[in-house]
Amino acid sequence: MNDIIKLLHHHRSIRQFKDETLSQETIATLVRAAQSASTSSYVQAYSIIGITDPAIKRQLRDISGQSYVEHNGHLFIFIADFNRHQALGEHLNQPIADYFGTTESLIVGTVDAALASQNMAIAAESMGLGICYIGSLRNDMQQVIDLLDLPEYTYPLFGMVVGVPESEGSQKERLPIDVVYHENRYQAFDYGDYAEYDAATSAYYKERTNGARNDQWSEQVVGMLSQKARLDVDAVIKRQGFLQQ
Repeated sequence: MNDIIKLLHHHRSIRQFKDETLSQETIATLVRAAQSASTSSYVQAYSIIGITDPAIKRQLRDISGQSYVEHNGHLFIFIADFNRHQALGEHLNQPIADYFGTTESLIVGTVDAALASQNMAIAAESMGLGICYIGSLRNDMQQVIDLLDLPEYTYPLFGMVVGVPESEGSQKERLPIDVVYHENRYQAFDYGDYAEYDAATSAYYKERTNGARNDQWSEQVVGMLSQKARLDVDAVIKRQGFLQQ
């Protein structure tokens, strides 16, 4: 097993960081790594906003409800971004706004940003830094848009905190490969394939919380998905010019 595979297998989210701000050189290195990711048709439909203003960090922390959004080495916000493409279309007198109303454009922007962010995550971990994705910024997507002055044809997807780890964190075991990887056609669901994983997850939480939690993965995920959450996201994205068709 080579060092890159070991790094990938060692991944865990870090939520406690030392009070060390990332240097501009490190930030530039991480952004360049993100930009090296694959991108659909060379469109590069994303932007990355680095948050250095303490007041903005505090407001984003309040939206997310997570203290490490404020206390980290650097906070990056990943934006699906077709605003520049719209401006280029106007500059070249070639209207392209109809494309942004399609579901395909939503997928392209989201995937482009996700690929870039994962490149950044791997680069950061290779430098001995820790990372954690912040999807909870979508708790109030409109407030994030207003706070960051995001224009039409953009929408915020998630944040990523990066910094020097205060602690190693803990690693959650992933689903068995047999239920994730299918050959040739989709395999029918069989709970027996998940029972051992549920037991392992329960043991993980029991050990991590000194017995305060022992929920299984299936119970946790189904319970979360059964709740109606972030129902405003659809309307906000449409106000930004997407999903019009």
